[in-house]
Amino acid sequence: MRESVVGALVEASMASSAAAAMVRVVPGSQSDQAAEPAVHDKTLTADEYAQQALEKLFASPLFASSDAELGKAEQQVADLTVTSGDLTFGDETSDEVSLDGLQEELENLQGQQMIANILGQGSQLREYASDVEEKLRQVELESIQDYMKESDNLVSLHAKIRECDTILTHMESLLGGFQADLGSISSEIKNLQEQSMSMGIKLRNRKVAEVRLARFVEEMVVPPNMIDTIVDGEVNEEFLRVLQVLSKKLTYVAENSTTKDYAALRDVIPEIEKLRIKAVSKARDFLMQKLYALRRPKTNIQILQQNVLLKYKYVATFLRTHGQEVFPEIRAAYVDTMNKVLSAHFRTYIQALERLQLDIVTKSDLIGVEDTGTRSPGLFSRAREPLKNRAAVFALGDRALVLKEVDEAAIIPHIAEASGHKYPYEVLFRNLHKLLMDTATSEYLFCSSFFGEDAIFNEIFAGPFAVIEEHMTAVMPNCYDAIGLLLMIHLTYQHQLIMSKRRVPCLDSYFDKLNLVLWPRFKMVIDMHLSSLRTANARTLWEDDVRPHYVTRRYAEFAASLLHLNVNYGDGQLDLNLERLRVAVDDLLVKLSRMFRQQKQQTIFLINNYDLVLSVLKEAGTDGGKTQQQFEELLKSSSTVFVEEELREHFMPLIQFVKTRAGEDAAAGTSNAQPITIEEVEPLVKDFAARWKGAIEIMHKDVITSFSNFVCGMEILRAALTQLLLYYTRLSDSLKRVSDGASLGKDVVSIPSIMYEIKKYSRTF
Repeated sequence: MRESVVGALVEASMASSAAAAMVRVVPGSQSDQAAEPAVHDKTLTADEYAQQALEKLFASPLFASSDAELGKAEQQVADLTVTSGDLTFGDETSDEVSLDGLQEELENLQGQQMIANILGQGSQLREYASDVEEKLRQVELESIQDYMKESDNLVSLHAKIRECDTILTHMESLLGGFQADLGSISSEIKNLQEQSMSMGIKLRNRKVAEVRLARFVEEMVVPPNMIDTIVDGEVNEEFLRVLQVLSKKLTYVAENSTTKDYAALRDVIPEIEKLRIKAVSKARDFLMQKLYALRRPKTNIQILQQNVLLKYKYVATFLRTHGQEVFPEIRAAYVDTMNKVLSAHFRTYIQALERLQLDIVTKSDLIGVEDTGTRSPGLFSRAREPLKNRAAVFALGDRALVLKEVDEAAIIPHIAEASGHKYPYEVLFRNLHKLLMDTATSEYLFCSSFFGEDAIFNEIFAGPFAVIEEHMTAVMPNCYDAIGLLLMIHLTYQHQLIMSKRRVPCLDSYFDKLNLVLWPRFKMVIDMHLSSLRTANARTLWEDDVRPHYVTRRYAEFAASLLHLNVNYGDGQLDLNLERLRVAVDDLLVKLSRMFRQQKQQTIFLINNYDLVLSVLKEAGTDGGKTQQQFEELLKSSSTVFVEEELREHFMPLIQFVKTRAGEDAAAGTSNAQPITIEEVEPLVKDFAARWKGAIEIMHKDVITSFSNFVCGMEILRAALTQLLLYYTRLSDSLKRVSDGASLGKDVVSIPSIMYEIKKYSRTF
């Protein structure tokens, strides 16, 4: 019984929820919203159920006529007839109630207050269901009354909807008309656009045709003034302008071969050809006349080229393009003219320079050759060869100034000859190549501008190059001046730099050939000097004189000159040749020194010669490099030998004692060492005390007379006295270790006394 009551309560709760969900129409609303009735049929949605209710409502007698009004009773009857059957929730007599899952549903609904109240009252299920059904019917009737109250609004809404539909239909027809009109306008615009494009294409084609036709007419028409200028006019600026116009017409005819079939062109071509022939003939005559002017004596070629030929260079350009039958003739005439003119000019200039040449060095002017000239006695100088400016044979002097004047103007021969000046060959070499560079630069630039080609330069200068090479071929075999050759090599290098700065490459091959002539000749002359030293006869060259030999002076001046010229160039081959010369000179000096009988004289001779070489190298003001370093070492070793020999000559017992007995005394701890006795040192002390001042004076005089260089002699004397002081100091130290050595105190010379004497001689510097 309790389970039946719970099931009835669940159904009543569900019915109550459906009734509460029913929507009413709100009175006074402009939009007159329609409510949705409650849903009893579980197979329909809320929207579907509301639609069915409205359809039944409008189909009832209440809405049957818009003109008649129904009474209240009839409205209620109609409303109840239409809607009463829809409020039935189910068949009351049905006993088929499923209780499956009831317990689970009760557990889930324990929290709801309504269920709890129903279960708590304990009333009968049917009574409660009837009560609920009655309430639902009452709610339904109230809802229907609300719908009926709003019927006028619904009718008005329906009329407004129909009116809006009519207006929208009219708007639709208007918009359709507008759409049709727009389509017609679009087609018209498209048609106009196509017509505009067609007209634009036609306009462009006509402009192109107009341009081509205008050019054709312009190129084909031969003005009368052009004919008059070419046929009867002079070659002037107007003639050049007409030539340019004629050149354009000829070029147009040649490039447009397809137009030769035109009737107008066939009529004009013969006339244009006649004008071309006439223009070529007149241009040829004009240029040949100017070229013949170049052959006239004393003609300034560069002025004629710059002021006349370059002014009318388009004449040559016209002939090169349209007068190929005569252009080679013009070119050949110019090449022949300039070749002969420039060759004659260079030959004349070379002959004038040869009269200014100063001969300095001959074949016999070698370092190791015997001096056969007269000799003048002197303390610091030796004899010189007969003067042909002999000072410049091995010495550089001011000859290096030519390297600073490399870009100076060339000598004017007749002015220099009138003044009586003579110049070494390297000066003449610079002037000749200065003229060559200036002439070649001017001619190269002129040919490039006038003829439009560079190859013509080599043809023009074939003659001048031949003249210069002939001159060099005659000079080089007789050139034995190594300094002059090295100066010419450096001048050639400077000339190459100048042409490179000018950006004119026309003399590159010539300078390369010139280097191939100068370097082998320089190497040959160096080898001749080297051979003269190696094959020199020491007996022939030797003189019984310890002063510097003239061969040494020659070598010193020659080496200093080459080293000075090589400062800024750093040629390794030259350094190698200098080293070979140094070895040969050193060997020859050793041979000459052995000709002296005394060892002391041999040493003095070597010192004097080594010192001379160093003095000359230092006087040149350049770093002697390895050469100077080698001679400094030789001088130092020879000076050491001389000091020992000089001291042995005056203090031999003292030196022997110091080197033998003083050394043994220092090692007295050994078993073989014997103590020094007073008998050994007493003679040495007394002898030194008696002779030391006189010996020093003799040494001073000997140094003064033996060495040519006073400064070098004083350095050697100071070294000798210092070494003497060292020997005597060691003797004094040994004397302190001798028994009864104090008895010799009166004979012992004090160290300060010796130092004072050394300082006295040092003040003579």
